[in-house]
Parts: sequence; C-alpha cells; structure tokens
Amino acid sequence: MLIKHKKSWEIAEREATPESVYLNRRQIMAGAGAVGLASVFGSAHSALAAPGDDGAPMSAVRNEAYQLDRDLTPEDVNLTYNNFYEFGSHKSIAEDAQALEARPWEVTIDGMVDNPTKIDIDDLISKVGVEERLYRHRCVEAWSMTVPWIGFAFSKLVEMAGPQSGAKYIRMETFNDPGVARGIKTQPWYPWPYVEGLTIEEAQNDLAFLVVGAYGKQVADQMGAPLRLAVPWKYGFKSIKSIVKFTFTDQRPVSFWEQLQSREYAFWANVNPEVSHPRWSQATERVLHTGERVPTLLFNGYEEQVAGLYADKQDLGDLLYR
Repeated sequence: MLIKHKKSWEIAEREATPESVYLNRRQIMAGAGAVGLASVFGSAHSALAAPGDDGAPMSAVRNEAYQLDRDLTPEDVNLTYNNFYEFGSHKSIAEDAQALEARPWEVTIDGMVDNPTKIDIDDLISKVGVEERLYRHRCVEAWSMTVPWIGFAFSKLVEMAGPQSGAKYIRMETFNDPGVARGIKTQPWYPWPYVEGLTIEEAQNDLAFLVVGAYGKQVADQMGAPLRLAVPWKYGFKSIKSIVKFTFTDQRPVSFWEQLQSREYAFWANVNPEVSHPRWSQATERVLHTGERVPTLLFNGYEEQVAGLYADKQDLGDLLYR
C-alpha cells in the first residue's frame, strides 16, 4: 500500500487559490491547448512554452505538491514592486527594466563539471520541461509576497552538468551590461556583476527552483527575465535574477551583498525570525497588498523540507542567517 506523507505546505486542492485570481481570460485561453496536451500525455509536470519576448504566454501544469496557506499576491503588485539593482536602488524599476532583452539569451555551465556547455534559454527549457509551483517569497527587508512561478527543479540542471566529485558549490552570475542597465553605470561602487551561490546540496533540494515564467507568462524583465532562482526558505536577495552563468566550484562563492556588508547579508541567509538583521527585527513581515503584518516562520515555513541541510552545522541558530 502506498502511503503519501503530506508536506507542511500542502493544503487540500479545493483550498488552493484558483487560476482566475491571477490569469485573465486571454491568458487562460492561450494556455488551454498546452494544458490539454499535457493531460493527454499524462504528465503532471509537462508544459508548452512559447518562446519570444518576455510576457509571451507560457502554459505549465501546476505541481500540486507545492501549495500556499495564503492568497497569491496580485500580478500587478509583483510587476511594480521589485528589487533589481542593475536598474536602480529603488522599487519602481519596472519601466527601466524593459530595456533588458531577454531573447536571445545564452546560459553558460562551466567549472568542475563533466558536461560544460553554453545553451540558449529556449533550448534549455525544451530540454528540461517546466511546471508551475506556488511559493512564498520573503525579503530580508521584512516584507513578503506569494508567486505562481513557472520553471524547473535546479536539480535538473545539476544533473545535466554532471558535477565532478570535488565540486561543493554553484556560483551564479547575472548579466553585466551598463549599456542596458543604467544602474550598473550610475552605481559604480557596487561589485558588479551580481553574484550568488548555493551549496550543491541546497541546489539539489526539491524546493530549489529555476524560474522562467510567472502568472502564466514568461517571467517579466523586472522580475528577472529570462532565468532566475527561487529558493523560498532563504531571504530574497539569494534568488539571483537574469542568470547567465552557473560555475561549479570547490570554493565557496562570495556573493554580491556579502562583498558589500557580510554582517548584514551573509552567505547562508536562511529565514530565521530569531536572528535579527543588524538594523531591524525579522520576527514579523509585512504581507504585500494585504496591509497585514504576520509572524515570520523559521525557514519561511519550509523547515520540514530543508532543516536537514544544516543539521551538521555547529551553531545552527547563527548559521541560519550567517
């Protein structure tokens, strides 16, 4: 007899926020054919993506293993409240971010791997397939949102790369073009390009997700087109945007914000309400669009799925943040 163990984020299907909350009628009709094909082939994770400009319809079947206990953040909120320092150090960068050309886009996989490669983003999508997952997102600035991401498990890219036995970390790098992103030109004191990193074990965790879409469309420029990371148990600055390179290495990467101020923005950056940011408490968070302030959960509510990654750390409480 098969016994299914329910994950801590799972809720009954009838309680999941319906697609009508975030997909308008045109988007639903555009995706209907792909969903139908996915049903015919019997895969809960198959999808049909439409390559082209960002915002093009992207249909993916929802993976019901990833649910939420709160409503999805409306799309217009997520499209107009963004951190993307390449385009400016404020939240209203959506218009400036339209200068980003998300196609064509090549992704490099190199370092300590058996299969180094450079691959077009749409070829990568076709190779690995995509699905939809509902995730929380918690910013280190103590606000939060929820997003219907479309993408694929990071573990698929790790498997494709074939990491060598000595590889322990994955260093990720954002595009670096001051001709496109004026924030790079006007803020030369920042250590461009934006760099982030995970351990290989973190990248292979079921929750680690590489995002190519949201709200039934290719992911918007201001949200990190055409490829970004979502690691929902960590603070948002770990979820690097507009990725161009994955380097497998035996050296722990020094991330963008860690270079600037390691005391405030350290490598692990796991959500922990008990460890305050040096300038504010992390005990609660402001939920965008609702006006509510709610208690923050350890690992952003994903403790059951990720706590084991840090079980061998001598000072777990400290390392959850630092």
